[in-house]
Amino acid sequence: MFAIKPTADNLELIARQAVEGFIIGLHKSPFHGFSVEFAEHRQYNPGDALRHIDWRVYGRSEKLFVKKYEEETNLRCNILLDTSSSMLFPEDKSDLNKLQYGCVAAASLLMLMKRQLDASSLALFDEDIYFRSDCRSAPAHYRSLVQQLSRTFDLSGQQKGSDISKAIHQVAEQIHRRSLVIVISDMIEDTGELAPLFDALQHLRYNRHEVILFHILDKKHELEFEFENRPYEFVDLETGERTRLQPGQMKERYIQEMNLFRQKIENQCYQYNINRVEVDLSEPVDKVLHSFLLKRNKMQ
Repeated sequence: MFAIKPTADNLELIARQAVEGFIIGLHKSPFHGFSVEFAEHRQYNPGDALRHIDWRVYGRSEKLFVKKYEEETNLRCNILLDTSSSMLFPEDKSDLNKLQYGCVAAASLLMLMKRQLDASSLALFDEDIYFRSDCRSAPAHYRSLVQQLSRTFDLSGQQKGSDISKAIHQVAEQIHRRSLVIVISDMIEDTGELAPLFDALQHLRYNRHEVILFHILDKKHELEFEFENRPYEFVDLETGERTRLQPGQMKERYIQEMNLFRQKIENQCYQYNINRVEVDLSEPVDKVLHSFLLKRNKMQ
């Protein structure tokens, strides 16, 4: 857990500390570069990496052949951060809201890519993508991206909707080499329709990108609907619509609908082979990233 609370001024320091913390114990990189396209086989020579041996061919012929690829690349990582108004919840200044949490997570992942000498890009979106960088690996590039996240950290006073599917489609059309795409969002769309979102995620997978979804939610309020038993006025942060109600009267139905929403996303991510990581705001960012990277490291 961070010793000090993340702020816009110390975001780079916090991200660097997080990486130094969760990289301990990982015996290899949690992310690897991609081989762009399989080309042909050639006979195995002593010293060739065993991971390139085609064991199916060996099973048929009892001869060792390795796969040759047209191009070997380092990892190219594209991070998409949702900055719509729903990400400003909760508005309690004593804790991180979803956007601030996402900024810390994005900065930490960028620092990890920098450490691995990999290329990364950052896209910020609400109703449209309003910031998108090139995919580079230079130290100055990473500093500029973290500085952009620092400026985004205290974003407020806006009333912006979200079009997650549009942003994902745009990025999918602009990425021309196989990449890792990390989406950080609460997955709350203006329309409430999930089909366009799933089409966009499928677009990424069709183009052979690896996709990781960090689904950020406030467990206490958004999942368990924990409020005092008194009248509240709930405000839609994206549309400004206001509703007065007694939480106890809606709690059971709300939880059912929210569980259905989460299950739909989980099912579709499983269907498209997308790694979904559900993140609770009460969990320290470094702990969430450490647990995820440790799990990923063991699976490789």
